[in-house]
Amino acid sequence: MFEPLPLRTRKGALQLGRPSIIGVLNTTPDSFSDGGKFLDPGRAEAWALALEAAGAQVIDVGGESTRPGAAAVSAQQEIDRVVPVIRRLAGRLRVPLSIDTRKAAVAEAALEAGADVVNDVSGLADPDLGRVAARYHVPVILGHLRGEPSTMQEHPCFKDVVAEVIEELAATVDRAVACGIERDQVIVDPGLGFGKTTEQTVALLAATREIRARIGRPVCVGPSRKSFLGALTGAGVERRLIGTAAATAIAVFLGADFVRLHDVGDLRDAVVVAAALRAARHRAQFAGVQRPESVP
Repeated sequence: MFEPLPLRTRKGALQLGRPSIIGVLNTTPDSFSDGGKFLDPGRAEAWALALEAAGAQVIDVGGESTRPGAAAVSAQQEIDRVVPVIRRLAGRLRVPLSIDTRKAAVAEAALEAGADVVNDVSGLADPDLGRVAARYHVPVILGHLRGEPSTMQEHPCFKDVVAEVIEELAATVDRAVACGIERDQVIVDPGLGFGKTTEQTVALLAATREIRARIGRPVCVGPSRKSFLGALTGAGVERRLIGTAAATAIAVFLGADFVRLHDVGDLRDAVVVAAALRAARHRAQFAGVQRPESVP
């Protein structure tokens, strides 16, 4: 198993020895779970500070919904939504700010305003975004997505979802490096629910350790309140907390470096417990390697 170097941000390094929580802040009218709640920059600022106090190590600000079926918005609309919030938060938060966008223009405006990380669910569908991130020397989270959010759930088609996502994410990492991004600054995200069926999404979650090992980069997993949890449990968006807790704990136990969550305060304990179990397993495995005579 590889041991990644710390990720460098303008607010200091993100250590990777333990899982980090990315708190979600959507400044959108139509996100699937919290659309419209944080359109006002003052309310968005208050929520970001609450997420930080609850235990988030990164705050991820987004101005465009990427839920299944969501229509794209213009770069200027995104900028108008996120930049005032990022400007208010840049000097107040102790933790790094991430900009959740697929567009180079939005990423640049956000980075100028004080963002520290770029989170691109499309995996550099806009190659200029990679060049922007390289110019600012910031970490990037690169997600797996085929097509557009508006149509991604129409015909999800994989012969072997784990193998294909690993192959395509590895190619995305190579594209990022070709854009000038340092490989040690790249995080990968398998894109749970992004153009995948429930069965495919569950398979990817179960393969978190394999994805991390084969690509050789830290992994971010985002199960929070997603539709696959509703398909499995029958719960509506507002009743998916326990399902999210289960998926989050499993992802952390299997090696996820980052988990992206809406309900940071409610789920922090699940992350802490899963991380402790992961550390205990690692110590046991290490002891077994060092002292083979102790293994039955």
